[in-house]
Order: sequence, then structure tokens, then C-alpha cells
Amino acid sequence: MDVCMDYYGNRCPRLKGYDYAQPGAYFVTVCTYRRDCLLANVVDGAVIPNLPGQLVQEAWHGLPNHYPHVGLDAFVIMPNHVHGIIVLSGDGVEAGLKPASTIRHALPEVVRGFKTFSSRRINAWRQTSGTHVWQRNYYEHIVRNERELDRIREYIATNPPKWALDRENPQRTGQSDDEEDTLFGLKWLQTSYGQNQGRKHSFVPPTGFTSGNRRR
Repeated sequence: MDVCMDYYGNRCPRLKGYDYAQPGAYFVTVCTYRRDCLLANVVDGAVIPNLPGQLVQEAWHGLPNHYPHVGLDAFVIMPNHVHGIIVLSGDGVEAGLKPASTIRHALPEVVRGFKTFSSRRINAWRQTSGTHVWQRNYYEHIVRNERELDRIREYIATNPPKWALDRENPQRTGQSDDEEDTLFGLKWLQTSYGQNQGRKHSFVPPTGFTSGNRRR
């Protein structure tokens, strides 16, 4: 079973009564098992995925094929983790004007599917069936408004050039920058979860959103 964690390894204070299957945008971070740098290298501020990383990218971009209500926004693969925005839509039809599936998968199920699909591909390639690829837990944040969505998109896009300072980098050369501390800091988490306990909906990107425009 996957567990939602904050960026410091503590369990996330999930919103009481919140339905994680409802339409909205969700920022997720998934780390590799033991934070091994399995997926890519960062050279001169640019990510160069290796074969396992490419398999992870394929699994991410294939999620809408498994979950009709899932859209994909910004995404980046790093040496030992991925950041991405998953959008659960409320559309009534799928592509081709076919009736949408009546089954709505919640965020934890989608994240679990991503981890399962990518793990199978990687383990098939390296012939290590059943070996851990991802940590059991993952970080998630409910995106509250368009300003926050843009802020997270920018963070994802600029993650590779800041790898040297990344808290997940086992060889980092300095402290995390203010943006990362603010984005993942306890103050930000408390504001997001604490002041919005009464809210029942996350931000839904406006009509016209297309996942292809936001893939990284």
C-alpha cells in the first residue's frame, strides 16, 4: 500500500473527508528505492535519461491509456525521483466521443499504477523480477489555484539546473534554495492543508488544457 508522505518523510495530514478521485490537479513526487540514482544523469543543467529513465517516461505518458480521466501536466525525471502534475478530469466523454468509463480512479490508485507499470518494465529489462524500484511512499499536494499551478510548473521546469543543491542529491554541494524550501517547507504545507480544511475541491485547469502542451 502506498502512503502519502511530506518531503521530510512524515505522513501527510490528508484533508479530512477529501475525495481524491474528484476532478483537480495534484502535484506528486516519487523517489526511487533507497534514493538510488537509477534514472538519469544531469549534465550542465540538463537531464539525460538512461534506459530505466526512458521506461519511466513511457509509463508516465501512458497513464491516460489506463485511466480515462487522467491528464498529464508538467513532468520531469531526475536521477532518483520524478516530479509531475496529475490532472483528474470530470469529462463525460473520452477521445472519439465514446462514453467515459464509470470507474473513477483516485490519485493513490493512479500513482500506484505508475509505479507498478514502470517497475515491471525496468525489472524486465534488467531481469530482476520483483526487485524494488520505488520507495513505498510518495509526496502529494493538492493544487489550489492557477497561481500555485504555475509556480509548481516553474519549479518542475527548473529542477534539473538546480540538481547540485537538490535535497535528494546524495552529492549535493550546498543548501537547497529558497524556492525549494518554500515549496516543500512545513510552513507551506501547513498553510495548504491547515487553512483549507473546509474546502472540498482542488483547482481544475481551465477548458483547453492539453497534456501535450505541458510535458517536460
